[in-house]
Amino acid sequence: MILVTGGAGYIGSHAVKALKRAGFQPLIFDNFSTGHHAFIKGTAAFEGDVRNIEDLARAFAEYPVDGVLHFAGKALVAESIEKPELYYETNLQGGLNLLNAMMKCGVKYLIFSSTCATYGNPQQVPIPEDHPQNPINPYGESKLAFERAIRWFHQAHGLQYLSLRYFNAAGADADGEYGEDHDPETHLIPLVLDAAAGRRPDVKIFGTDYPTPDGTCLRDYIHVADLAVAHVIGLQALMEGRLESQAINLGTGCGYSVREVIEAARRITGKEFLVRETSRRPGDPPKLIAAVDRGKKVLGWTAVQSHLENIVQSAWNWACKRRS
Repeated sequence: MILVTGGAGYIGSHAVKALKRAGFQPLIFDNFSTGHHAFIKGTAAFEGDVRNIEDLARAFAEYPVDGVLHFAGKALVAESIEKPELYYETNLQGGLNLLNAMMKCGVKYLIFSSTCATYGNPQQVPIPEDHPQNPINPYGESKLAFERAIRWFHQAHGLQYLSLRYFNAAGADADGEYGEDHDPETHLIPLVLDAAAGRRPDVKIFGTDYPTPDGTCLRDYIHVADLAVAHVIGLQALMEGRLESQAINLGTGCGYSVREVIEAARRITGKEFLVRETSRRPGDPPKLIAAVDRGKKVLGWTAVQSHLENIVQSAWNWACKRRS
């Protein structure tokens, strides 16, 4: 059985589905602060919080856990600056609680949901895994702190792990079962689609004077279903002893600008909506694009669903289904 912390969330729910397709039996572990009961869909589930050692101890005692996919965590940059204590408590201390529960029960396999935010402002683009890690906010710092803890647990206790550093997760399940449903919503594509649907008055472009082809930020958008598959491939390879513990970027190796995302949304939805250009936000790098050679080489994985049209179309299908 594979414990999936945060398994009722956006990325976790897609990973649960991918695990089932690969023949694994997932167990969702979620406190439902941002996860959704509607995403359980008949999967075994345990309501608990990684910050609570007793919750983890009970889950490991009640179920025969063989490995862990760890998605549970806080992930809003602005909130992390306002409430750093919440981010260290959840992303670092909660993670340490999980590692200790795993060690007590002899569970050796961990796939960690990390982030490109551990790199900070890029010194080179595309960003390779050996790029210096200098986070510029408590979100990235707390994720990096746990990455480092994992490495020491590997050295001391034989933990086998992958730290998967996502770039911009986007899109929705092709069957319309899962998708983005955040409160507050901060991701560009759902914000743009909300404007197209008339659910918000406009879309803001933060900065039009970046050194990019159209002056707006470039980001590497990775379809959430591609992310989910990478987790399952990585878990299988670790459990079969075919893969060394390491960090791996998950992205496409190419970027789309804010304007390109907006134009794709207009094409796919057939809707016009108001776009407001405003000043840059502090801390937004012009380009964040993954170097993807390691993922291809060691996982044998490449993103196959992550072209922009497919990402936006799947997200629009999900948005329309939610409204209906």
